[in-house]
Amino acid sequence: MHRPDFACSNLDPLHSRDLRFLIEHFPEPGRNYEQIVEGLHRFPNTLESILDSDYVALEILQRRDELLDISPFLLFNVLLRRTLGRPRGQTDRSVINYLANLLALFVHTDRVHRIARGDSEDYEYLFDLAAAVPDADSRREFLLHSHIGNYSLYLTGMFPGWIEHRYRYKRRPVSVDYYVDMGRAHFQQAARHPMAQEFSMDRVFFRLALMFDSYRTGLQHMARNFLVAG
Repeated sequence: MHRPDFACSNLDPLHSRDLRFLIEHFPEPGRNYEQIVEGLHRFPNTLESILDSDYVALEILQRRDELLDISPFLLFNVLLRRTLGRPRGQTDRSVINYLANLLALFVHTDRVHRIARGDSEDYEYLFDLAAAVPDADSRREFLLHSHIGNYSLYLTGMFPGWIEHRYRYKRRPVSVDYYVDMGRAHFQQAARHPMAQEFSMDRVFFRLALMFDSYRTGLQHMARNFLVAG
């Protein structure tokens, strides 16, 4: 079955230009580029260690005002590791990779409001997403649960002030707490869906459900300290 674009918890989204950037800024001389790339693919833990390293983070942070030739996935992956702390286990690494991929997808505004790339339906409100669940087939149900979790975490992590402003001054009926409750509940539902196990996403979704507040706080810290100009 076709894997949804968000269902990625490894380093596959890294582009060839990302690998070149990491290799070119490796502090010790190595072999030629092709040999090093082959080694990185054969030993993914080595690549994880490189992404955890101080020298990569410093290289990106010191040059963040420049137009670096790296993908959004690499940028967010490194920033998340600085914000959330070096991952201690496989699930930690999987969650960071998942969130980096999600943020890279959501760089494109039209993707934020769709449950999958190319989907014909455009959703702006959580209520409409939740209302679509009962009539959905199994695959679409999984996509809806996942997207409600993703959308809730994205908004509460990256734009909490926007939600609060709308709630207080625009008379919108939902607060940050509503998004948090919805996100936590639907990540849990997504984790229990058979497709989560099929795509090896069950542990990631369970972790996001259990530690939703921690991850949204981490996203807020990342946005405030690394992404906001000035």
